[in-house]
Amino acid sequence: MAKYRADSLYRNTKVVSNQYLDTLDLASVDIDNTSTKTVTIQSKHEEKPDLLAYELYGNSKLWWVFGLFNQDALADPIIDFKAGLKIIVPIRFS
Repeated sequence: MAKYRADSLYRNTKVVSNQYLDTLDLASVDIDNTSTKTVTIQSKHEEKPDLLAYELYGNSKLWWVFGLFNQDALADPIIDFKAGLKIIVPIRFS
């Protein structure tokens, strides 16, 4: 079985027939019990959620977390990532 880093979104995805990844199930992320804070998107992060993810978590690949935690505000987690928008971000994500 493949081993993924702790910050990989594939980490909890099941392997089918010992060779294929199954469909990613984001329901395994417990949004309701994760500590969060509100952040206002700055102009330097406009349409660049990867830069904010790098600043907050040290990993630009965690940009998708913003879309997961802000489904009402970010229909498109890149295009809707505009300066001045307040979003909820997890304080610690693992």
